[in-house]
Amino acid sequence: MEARGERFLGQRQVLFLFVFLGGSLAGSESRRYSVVEETERGYLIANLAKDLGLGVGELAVRGAQVVSKGNKQHFQLNHQTGDLLLHEKLDREELCGPTEPCILHFQILLQNPLQFITNELQVIDVNDHSPVFFENEIQLKLLENTPPGTIIPLENAEDLDVGRNSLQNYTIAPNAHFHVLTRSRRDGRKYPQLVLDKALDREEQPELILTLTALDGGSPPRSGIAQIHILVLDINDNAPEFTQSLYEVQILENSPINSVIVTVSASDLDTGHFGTVSYAFFHASEEIRKTFQLNPITGDIQLVKYLNYEVMNTYELDIEAKDGGGLSGETTVIVQVVDVNDNPPELTLSSITSPIPENSPETVVAVFSVSDLDSGDNGRIMCSIENNLPFILKPSIENFYTLVTNTALDRETRAEYNITITVTDLGTPRLKTQHNITVTVSDVNDNAPAFSQSAYTLRVRENNSPALHIGSVSATDRDSGANAQVTYSLLPPHDPRLPLASLVSINADNGQLFALRSLDFEALRAFEFGVGAADRGSPALSSQALVRVLVVDDNDNSPFVLYPPQNGSAPCSELVPRAAEAGYLVTKVVAVDGDSGQNAWLSYQLLRATEPGLFGVWAHNGEVRTARPLSERDAVQHRLVVLVKDNGEPPLSASVTLHVLLVDGFSQPYLPLPDAAAAEARADPLTVYLVVALASVSSLFLLSVLVFVAVRLCRRSRAASGGGCPVAEGPFAGHLVDVSGAGTLSHSYQYEVRLTGDSGTNEFKFLKPIFPNGLVQDTETKAKLQF
Repeated sequence: MEARGERFLGQRQVLFLFVFLGGSLAGSESRRYSVVEETERGYLIANLAKDLGLGVGELAVRGAQVVSKGNKQHFQLNHQTGDLLLHEKLDREELCGPTEPCILHFQILLQNPLQFITNELQVIDVNDHSPVFFENEIQLKLLENTPPGTIIPLENAEDLDVGRNSLQNYTIAPNAHFHVLTRSRRDGRKYPQLVLDKALDREEQPELILTLTALDGGSPPRSGIAQIHILVLDINDNAPEFTQSLYEVQILENSPINSVIVTVSASDLDTGHFGTVSYAFFHASEEIRKTFQLNPITGDIQLVKYLNYEVMNTYELDIEAKDGGGLSGETTVIVQVVDVNDNPPELTLSSITSPIPENSPETVVAVFSVSDLDSGDNGRIMCSIENNLPFILKPSIENFYTLVTNTALDRETRAEYNITITVTDLGTPRLKTQHNITVTVSDVNDNAPAFSQSAYTLRVRENNSPALHIGSVSATDRDSGANAQVTYSLLPPHDPRLPLASLVSINADNGQLFALRSLDFEALRAFEFGVGAADRGSPALSSQALVRVLVVDDNDNSPFVLYPPQNGSAPCSELVPRAAEAGYLVTKVVAVDGDSGQNAWLSYQLLRATEPGLFGVWAHNGEVRTARPLSERDAVQHRLVVLVKDNGEPPLSASVTLHVLLVDGFSQPYLPLPDAAAAEARADPLTVYLVVALASVSSLFLLSVLVFVAVRLCRRSRAASGGGCPVAEGPFAGHLVDVSGAGTLSHSYQYEVRLTGDSGTNEFKFLKPIFPNGLVQDTETKAKLQF
């Protein structure tokens, strides 16, 4: 119980704090306007724009609206002129009843910024109701010995108007016995009293008929009349007397019908017919007669209609007790209706904003008011929402609240909120009302597109067809709508010499990449470029990714034979001494291949030979060697066709023809010819021819090496400056060494060729390699020719 008390105290403190903070949203001080009831619809009450100091169009810009209690549309606001007009005829009696002045409270709600302005409209009464008696004929019985000056209370009339237009006085038709006095009750109602001026004489006049007139103060005045029928009786000298002059009783508003709320009692000292007492309501309004029932014999007052504290909380009943002789006594019963918590709180939604943009803190989402028809703690209200939502409730004036975002919202985290506003009173038991509001969050472009990879590697085989789809890039955006629509584009390359626009293109909608032309591995092995992804938000956001395109080599270059040269001139012959042993190096076929990798791995084979089995070609280095020792029976001239083939798929090949001459020794003055005539010419001309042939071959070989070296240096210089000279990559098998993409050679050899041209026999001698097992340290083939 202690903990509940502390929590209740804390809730009260929070409620008072909300009310205190709500005053900060109030606008200027309250203004009061007035209008006469029954004024026609469309009547101009005031110009709000002028009263509030606002421009004519500012009311529409700020979304001005008129909010009345209970959402009753009494008023109409013209946003263009700022005029506040009457929406319907007003009936003061229906709106306020007997309350004066009749004040209608309404608020002007302005937004951007949020502002409340409290105003009042006083409805001025017009004299549109006449006084009305509940009974058109009043029966009175008076004893003939009634002394002059006796006051006889009469039934009052009711006038629904108020103020000067309400009932003001009573008059009676001139007569010799009576005049009327006008008296006021504690609640302000006026009632008549008949005063006897002259003693009655039943024998002279047994009955009198008088006309009672009720007048109001209107201009012109309205009136109502009732007939007073007076019977003069014999003497009854004791009037009934109540045991209490005032009864006070409290009753719960939810008391059942037919329950007895109080019993009044009166006694008469007379006997017989004059001592019999009967009870009746006196000065009772129509509402009292519909709510209570008085037993005329027992004096029990019963409830015949359900009470409603919110409609009327106090009843004043005047009870009259009459005896058989016509004498009467009066008492008053005050009924206090005790409120019970029988009305749940009500929530009236004035405005709601949905959707609301994300990343916008302290945005007004909804404006609403709460009310409870109960009173006291039963009518005190607390408002709350769930604690796990990014919204708060801020109190305003007169039970108005605003629902405001507490923090910036993130649509990508949550796009919709279902907010339940709970309104609870403090009665016992507590009653509550819940209202659900659905708020959607609109997207703001706060997320840049994100690529699935920061870098993409694409491989495309050379000699591709133009417009070939080589791959795709993909980026996603967490936003929605146009903010999530991604457009792809190519970024300018870092190397201005890279013709990116002619190499690739990108589909702006789906990120597909296409090769615009056929690529050549030997000219361009790889290139890089950036792609951008931008959304269509405002402002647009973008991101970048790197794309690396690797050109895959295709076997599109046949081997090219560097030595022996294939220049179309007279073929040169290789000289082999007949004394050569098996494995003697006759020559070396040197070839290159423009491809790379296994497409550039070359193999050699002897395709045809004049004498099969005499010579052989090493498959991996192209060396032509003797397969067996030479003999005198072997022919002098031999023609060998060597096939050079790469390792591509399908393989490409080239062939070269070698001419081999068998000689007895390099010191012989001439070489023997196959026929007898040529044998006679073995003198000095043969030596000259041999020297010329050897010089030609050597010159061509040297020239080829120089051209090859120059081409490789040129390509290296281009590659160093960002050009497209490719560099061969990849492993090489076994003892084969790749020479910068120019083919495969064996380990480098260094040869010495010595020619002696003295008077003796000239010599041409092949020496074995100086470094047969040396490794190639550079990508260029080193050759040294010494003469």
